[in-house]
Amino acid sequence: MKLLLLLVALAQLAFALDNGLALTPPMGWLSWQRYRCNIDCFNDPDNCISEKLYMRMAQLLVSEGYSKLGYTYVNIDDCWMEMERDPNGTLVADRKRFPHGIKWLADYVHSLGLKLGIYEDFGTFTCGGYPGSMFYLQKDAETFASWGIDMVKLDGCYADISDMDFGYPAMSFFLNQTGRPMLYSCSWPAYVVFNGQVPDYKKIASYCNIWRNYADIQDSWDSVKDIIQFYGNDTGSFSLVAGPGNFNDPDMIIVGDYGLSYDQQQVQMAMWAIMAAPLLMSIDLGNVKPETKRLLQNDGVIRVNQEFHGIQGRRIIKDNTFEVWFKPMSVDAKGGAFAFLNLNDAGGPIQVQMPLSKLGLMEGEGYNVTEGFTGKFIGTLKPHDLINASINPTGVWFGIAYFDC
Repeated sequence: MKLLLLLVALAQLAFALDNGLALTPPMGWLSWQRYRCNIDCFNDPDNCISEKLYMRMAQLLVSEGYSKLGYTYVNIDDCWMEMERDPNGTLVADRKRFPHGIKWLADYVHSLGLKLGIYEDFGTFTCGGYPGSMFYLQKDAETFASWGIDMVKLDGCYADISDMDFGYPAMSFFLNQTGRPMLYSCSWPAYVVFNGQVPDYKKIASYCNIWRNYADIQDSWDSVKDIIQFYGNDTGSFSLVAGPGNFNDPDMIIVGDYGLSYDQQQVQMAMWAIMAAPLLMSIDLGNVKPETKRLLQNDGVIRVNQEFHGIQGRRIIKDNTFEVWFKPMSVDAKGGAFAFLNLNDAGGPIQVQMPLSKLGLMEGEGYNVTEGFTGKFIGTLKPHDLINASINPTGVWFGIAYFDC
């Protein structure tokens, strides 16, 4: 404990987080939701956690046009290591599944114009039972830097929650000390929430670029809906902490997996855009339906998500299963993106008529309104003018209003 206190004191002598990264929500691909801890490369060589998998996904980010739209991170998750560190205490990639090592893989990913992320855990073990970073924070930070890593995700299994207030800032300090900019993704607040407490989000934002604050996403509508409700409740006002360099992370994009209808896929993309969330796909990029690919690469979604002010949208109306969300697209809130969300899973579409004024759009000169997914121009509407929308069950109407005076 004395060592951890010393590390925090050292960290506070310098800028806690000083890497200049995540000025907009990071975009890319992450293995966990789709591929989990599949290490059976003998029976399932195309889907196991291996250098082959990450190379293939990196290639597809480029060849399928994702990288040019901003999807640039290729992120390794749990189960990539040997079960023991080497005699010097250094982490070692599984020698059979990553025969060339992580440095070689990073060089390959960089050669494609992409970035490589990696996973570790603050505790004694990772969630999958591999060596954790407890007592090795500095060594692991230096190892990741020497390998050319661009993002570090630090989980919180097998750790005492009371140590996290010291440990996560300590890792932030050590990452900074390497001199290599590495985007820092923390699971710190999620474990605080699981413990029934409200995280200190301002403190977390001073040490982490992005942070998970709720349960892992699963391949289901119930999981997506549950996360949306957590973000709508906004306990602790974590939405107010989001901005360039610091973003709440509601977890991976599962659009293109198995569990969502097309309407529900639209919900996740619209809501993650409005919530200024990282867009980290966890899907098989080599097996994506054309309509899903168009959604993942949708210009309106990406434009709203990557808006440079980085303001997180919030739920402004909740009426049973109908919700309205709004994300300002400028600091003066003279324009924004909005979503009419139908969480009902029964019956047919609902019809909504709503004046712009209910969204807080009050400029008398009016707004140019477009439908977010199609880019269709709805019209130049004044605050009293109505938006007319038909919203399918478990669906969304996604719009963008620009003030152009």
